[in-house]
Parts: sequence; structure tokens; C-alpha cells
Amino acid sequence: MNTNFKKLGVLFLLIITFVSCDNGDDNNSENLVLPPTAATFKSISEQGVKKNTQKFTITAGTGVVTITSAKGVKLNINGDCLTKNGVAVTGAVDIEYIELFDKGTMLITNKPTMGITAEGKKNLLISGGEFFIKATQGGVELKTSCSMNLIVPTALTDGLDNAMTLWNGTIDEKGELAWKENKPNADGTGGGKGGVQGEGANYYVTFGNFGWTNVDRFYSDPRPKTTLLVAAPTGYDNNNSAVYLSYDGEGNNALAKLDTYTPAGLFSEHYGQIPIGLKCHVIFATESNGQWRYAIKAVTVAANDVYTFTLAETTVGTEAQLVAAINAIQ
Repeated sequence: MNTNFKKLGVLFLLIITFVSCDNGDDNNSENLVLPPTAATFKSISEQGVKKNTQKFTITAGTGVVTITSAKGVKLNINGDCLTKNGVAVTGAVDIEYIELFDKGTMLITNKPTMGITAEGKKNLLISGGEFFIKATQGGVELKTSCSMNLIVPTALTDGLDNAMTLWNGTIDEKGELAWKENKPNADGTGGGKGGVQGEGANYYVTFGNFGWTNVDRFYSDPRPKTTLLVAAPTGYDNNNSAVYLSYDGEGNNALAKLDTYTPAGLFSEHYGQIPIGLKCHVIFATESNGQWRYAIKAVTVAANDVYTFTLAETTVGTEAQLVAAINAIQ
């Protein structure tokens, strides 16, 4: 009898041990974080773009039409100048419009303010607003033979800055946006400073093409410059995550991005444009089950710094929470 009880006791302990181990494995699987695919990571930025797209309908063939955006920007389009496949159009035209004024929204749409220098490098731009405009009729993109203009309240980006000029957005083969400065025409026309004139409480912006347009100036700092490297958490790279920089003291209207990735698996600012001694925040961002996973690290830049993020440092939050966290950086 005692032997039977002992056998039953041992069997009971084995069952308890097995169940405990099994539950432990379940908990581990629940806590396991799998990095997103490249397509999934790209899609969360595309969702940000979609949420920030405003849609309007105008009538072509009735002269200049004025659209007022959610932020109070006025867009003037001459409907008489719109063409489809080279032929003038009339009737209803669909307008898609995006306006970005803060670095939080720039991040969740992946539209940083990185300008291409005369040497082909990239440097941070301070923005008076990033804008995208697209006109279609029946799903076909239209062109314009006339200039368009924007009236942009300077209060949206820390007030009037007379150094601002016009920049055109270029999208590379990876879908990344960078900015090229628009130059006035050889005869001196082109709307003042490359298409931007600041007066009173507004920027008056003149440009001739649909697509991405920006009111900007280069960030300037006299201190010696350096490069820097950033290591993402294990399993994350430039296909399923991104690293951005927010410069302290530059307000909410500027966001840099580390746009290269080294063979050693590090995000890189390889242009040597980062001031030594700069106080800034390094931002790691990726996707996690339909939400954003991110980490923000305050640093003071030293020569050839390498910053490392671990998964334990990251937070999962909604798009709104990420935007608020980024815009809280000052």
C-alpha cells in the first residue's frame, strides 16, 4: 500500500512539473517579440501618410480655385491650366493634399527634413512646412501649365524666418524622400527666394509642379562635425526599422534620418554633418502588431559615437502616443 502511495505521489509531482514547464513555455511564447517584415514596417508609415491626406474636389475650367486646409494654409490652383495627357480638362478634379509641420507627424509618415547639399551630401533642414499636392481626374494624374501658390501661416513653424527658400521633394528607388533646393530661373523670375517670400504672418510660396514641396533652410552650426553610428535591437535593420535624430532647441519643425546602413549592421550618419557637442535625441522606430515600437535616447554627441538600443528600452504605443512623445522633445 505504501509503495502504491509513493508511486502515486511521484506521478503527481511529475504531472505538476510538466504542467508548470508547459505554462512557462506558453508565457515565453507570448512574450516573444518578432520583428516585422519589411512590408509590414513600410505599411505603418503608409498608414500615417493616408491619415494625413486631405481630399478636396475642384472644378477645372473656372479659373483660380482656392482651397483652405485643416491648418489654415491656402492653396491656389488655376483650373484653366490643368491637363490630362496634354489635353485641357474641365469638370470635377480630385485634389489630394498633405501638410506636415511637426517632427512627430514627419516621423510617422517617414518624411524627414533632409536636404541635399551642393556636394551631394545630406544635412538637416529647418522647415516652414512640407506639402504634397496631387490632382487627378478619373484616376489619371493631371499636370499644370501654370504656377500654383500657397499662403502658409508662419505661426505653424515658430514664426517668420527670412532665410527660408523653396525645395522640391525627390523620391529614390527605395521610396525615401529627400529635398533639393529650387533655383530661380536664369532671368531672375521664380518668386523671390526660389519661390518663397516671407511677409508679415505668412510665407507666400510659388511653384509649378505637383508632388512634394517644402519651405526650408539648412540647419547651421559652426562647431566641428562628426559621423555617428546606431545599433538597433537584435533582429532589426534598415528594412524593418528606422533611426531618426531630433536636435534639441530646434523646435518641432525639423527631423533628421540616418539613411545608410553599414555592412557591420549599423545605421549611419556617414556624411559627417553632426556637430560635436550637439545635444539631441536618437529615435529608434519600428512596427509591432499594428502599433509603433519605439525608443528615445537623449545624447550629447562626441566624435564617432556609437549608440546602442536594446529591445528592453523600447515602448509599444499608438500612432498618437508616438507623435506626442516625439513632439515633446525640445
